[in-house]
Amino acid sequence: MERVETLINKLKEQFEQQAGNDKLIITAQMLLTELQAGYAEQISGKVSVIMPHVSFATVAEGVEQKAEKPVVKKEPVKEQTSLWNFDAVQTIPTLAHHIIKEETKEVHELNETIGDAEQSLNDKLKEDKTEIANVLQDFPVRDLKKAVGINDKYLIINELFRGDEIMYERSIKTINGFSIYPEAEFWIKRELKTKLGWNDGNETVQLFDTIVKRRFS
Repeated sequence: MERVETLINKLKEQFEQQAGNDKLIITAQMLLTELQAGYAEQISGKVSVIMPHVSFATVAEGVEQKAEKPVVKKEPVKEQTSLWNFDAVQTIPTLAHHIIKEETKEVHELNETIGDAEQSLNDKLKEDKTEIANVLQDFPVRDLKKAVGINDKYLIINELFRGDEIMYERSIKTINGFSIYPEAEFWIKRELKTKLGWNDGNETVQLFDTIVKRRFS
């Protein structure tokens, strides 16, 4: 339950901080998996039932037949040894087996659904990122802080600034202080692209460059 409590607190913290839907989905998935695992452990178990099967062999009794003549003829007595035969222990499926099987099936289907949702969300973010760069690249801006939207800011901080929001804010403030684009371009290449290992072919880097160019257009 300690793991469950930690995930609940993390989900609440992400919600209060207005984290992206992708992070909320991943945390919710981890919480659901943890709850189902604990539930399965409580109800898991097998019931073994022993079904003895006993076969008896009776001893044939001798039969005496009286003939018309005074001679008595006796038939040989057949003796059989009684045997006790037990079947091997059989494991009979119980209700718990069916419940666990259904739970496992539901978890597998849920994981596939969430995986498809995450993939669709990532594709959507990439499409939105490209559309924003194409639509807004011709509009000049006065302040980079106002030019970067919430979704773009979250994307740039996590992919380019390694999740460090303070570094991002300082860099934006520094770029805003330049008077011409060549100065800003030189500083970005030296302090950000080289030190942080940015790749000019990365779509997020291209988005950042587009926004900076609008600042000096």
